[in-house]
Amino acid sequence: MASSESLLLVSSQQDSFSDSSSNSISETVRRRPIKVYFAVCSGFLLVALYVAFVVTDGSTPKNGTNDETMAETRARLAGVSEKRVWNVFDDRNGEAFAWNNTMLSWQRTAFHFQPEKNWMNDPNGPLFYKGWYHFFYQYNPNAAVWGDIVWGHAVSKDLIHWLHLPFAMVPDRWYDANGVWTGSATFLDDGSIVMLYTGSTVNFVQVQNLAYPEDPNDPLLLKWTKFSGNPVLEPPPGIGAKDFRDPTTAWKTSAGKWRITIGSKVNRTGISLVYDTVDFKTYEKHDILLHQVPNTGMWECVDFYPVSKTKHHGLDTSVNGPDVKHIVKASMDDTRIDHYAIGTYHDSNGTWVPDNPSIDVGISTGLRYDYGKFYASKTFYDQHKERRILWGWIGESDSEAADVQKGWSSVQGVPRTVLLDTKTGKNLIQWPVKEIKSLRLTSRKFQKKVRPGTVVPVDVGPASQLDIEAEFKIKKDDLEVIFGDDSVEDDKEFSCGSSGGATVRGAL
Repeated sequence: MASSESLLLVSSQQDSFSDSSSNSISETVRRRPIKVYFAVCSGFLLVALYVAFVVTDGSTPKNGTNDETMAETRARLAGVSEKRVWNVFDDRNGEAFAWNNTMLSWQRTAFHFQPEKNWMNDPNGPLFYKGWYHFFYQYNPNAAVWGDIVWGHAVSKDLIHWLHLPFAMVPDRWYDANGVWTGSATFLDDGSIVMLYTGSTVNFVQVQNLAYPEDPNDPLLLKWTKFSGNPVLEPPPGIGAKDFRDPTTAWKTSAGKWRITIGSKVNRTGISLVYDTVDFKTYEKHDILLHQVPNTGMWECVDFYPVSKTKHHGLDTSVNGPDVKHIVKASMDDTRIDHYAIGTYHDSNGTWVPDNPSIDVGISTGLRYDYGKFYASKTFYDQHKERRILWGWIGESDSEAADVQKGWSSVQGVPRTVLLDTKTGKNLIQWPVKEIKSLRLTSRKFQKKVRPGTVVPVDVGPASQLDIEAEFKIKKDDLEVIFGDDSVEDDKEFSCGSSGGATVRGAL
């Protein structure tokens, strides 16, 4: 790229030439070399600018040498990505908006969890303890981009209003020197808590570590102690040093042991490894996997939990039985999409089988929690209100340059309750936690008759935000036109892809 120094060099050459020339040389002869020098230098300048444009414009292949050299970030060295938008290089070089304070105030969310500033990503180890909901999260205290990852920590009484606390854990040991990464909390039989988390070592090897509260009587869990024998797990033979991360919440086996699963891959096959333990310090690896799906790539942030086929409340992670289905969720590192599937868990050998292999975990047509930006999700069982709550990281789609300028990046989705759709048994039902209703300032109710193909205006008055609930009563005759002799509760496949969608007018 041309610099200001090259332009100054042209000027000095011209001045030197003028001073050394005889006064008898005509003005025309004196100016010709100046024009030549100027034309030549201008040509080089234009060529240099063109080359610089080609490089920054990204006209080379996205996986080309230039991009790989430019993107040799700490995240890539560590074997993970910043998990931003697909076109990460263009995003990194994207222009920042012309932010001002008014625009920034509107960008900050009102209801979604986010730190006061800087970068945030995966939710970590959420739990309810001694009257407080605890939320830990991946956080960079030094910038609005990924890096220098610690565990941020906040507490709440209602999952809506949060008090920010000091960092729970920081990278201060050789086994987590390059980041205190994603982990999960487990309640033991006596009510105490253990936390398993992934650390990136001084050599960027992904290992699993154990931590626990320094003072179990502290309801705010302000201080955490790392086990002196860390790491408790290292990548097993056949698993890459950078493909072994994000341990799940542990669950009890019929033999009385604790069991966890950890995401990984073998070539292009996404897998979930299985380990048993009795003390969370020593582990026995299973020879077989919880599950695997070819051509899905690295599985991050695996989640495993039961859902009831008959009851409308959440279940503790250790619950199993004939009235229970189990969910396996994995975050696809290749696509930045969270996929889940419903299936049957076999306690005897620690394996899980999907109900429908055609929509298995990670398959592009498979089930998702969310069809927007929603990644690295994690659930926990809220024993206080007998519900399973889902958290998910939303990496906004503005540029990294814009994040740096505004000083923060990413939010967490509003926490949701998760249940099995007991009518079909083929999907999960999600809903914002009930506490979100406390944010409503006023409410109005309307009763309207809606005929096919009509638009019915509703005067709600002035409002900056609306939360709308609509309940429809449908005539029995209209339902019979659609379903005939079948019942709405019949075990039929409901698919937006095959139903005709908005192209077909139906009773619903």
